[in-house]
Amino acid sequence: MIFDSLYIALPGNLPVSLLAGIFGLLIGSFLNVVIYRLPKMMQRDFDNYIAEESGQKLPHQDVFNLMVPRSACPHCGHQISAIENVPVISYLALRGRCANCKASISIRYPLVESLSALISFGLIWHFGSGAAGLASLVFAYFLIALALIDFDTQLLPDDLNLPLLWCGLLINSQGVFCSLNSAVWGAVIGYVSLWSIYWIFKLVTGKEGMGYGDFKLLAALGAWCGWTVLPATILFSSLAGAIVGLSLIFYARRGRDVPMPFGPYLAITGLFMLPFGQVIAQKYLGILL
Repeated sequence: MIFDSLYIALPGNLPVSLLAGIFGLLIGSFLNVVIYRLPKMMQRDFDNYIAEESGQKLPHQDVFNLMVPRSACPHCGHQISAIENVPVISYLALRGRCANCKASISIRYPLVESLSALISFGLIWHFGSGAAGLASLVFAYFLIALALIDFDTQLLPDDLNLPLLWCGLLINSQGVFCSLNSAVWGAVIGYVSLWSIYWIFKLVTGKEGMGYGDFKLLAALGAWCGWTVLPATILFSSLAGAIVGLSLIFYARRGRDVPMPFGPYLAITGLFMLPFGQVIAQKYLGILL
């Protein structure tokens, strides 16, 4: 297969996994930028579009993307230097505070970096450093960004969802995680299943139970993992969402009408299903058949 050439010959599984963990720390730092900036980029584009359509002056004319401007403290505007931006280490050295104004820095930044490192280590440990291992890292990084963006904004951007879906189909054109046939049907069934649930719920209650981004995310999971893992994916995601939702209602006094994103539970389940989903599918399909 053409992906066989991607194999990286490094001595031993542990050293490779440790290198993947270090790489995951660096990527985690970039993911923090994506999680923070991508929704703002989308809002700015929308604001400019509305202004342009109404013949008004564009409200956002400065350059704002994933690279520009440089990261800065939201409290004092101090630009973060390279030495202040070393994943996890800089946060610990600065004791979680801005080097200039000493304002508190969210602990989520080092947590995302650490999570990215741990997941990278685990996936390479499981899949090795060949095509499956490298592809699984791409899969994980997309899901981390999508989960936290959805958690913050209840948005699952097409800028991440659609490339994730197409990457899954491309990878599985070589049968890396499942057959191409299973990947294509996974994408179709993943989208249609949640689309159907959405419309049934809306017809019965008159309310929208989820967004279209959830359909696309499940389609992407189906494209990566194959259609056979989708029943377990929906089941585990729904159970996790229900448990967390009920806990928030009863213990955190969260209102029943307050919307709760479903994307993070799909993403967490997807991360579990890529390495273990086929085994689970064989077991429950064996029982059903």
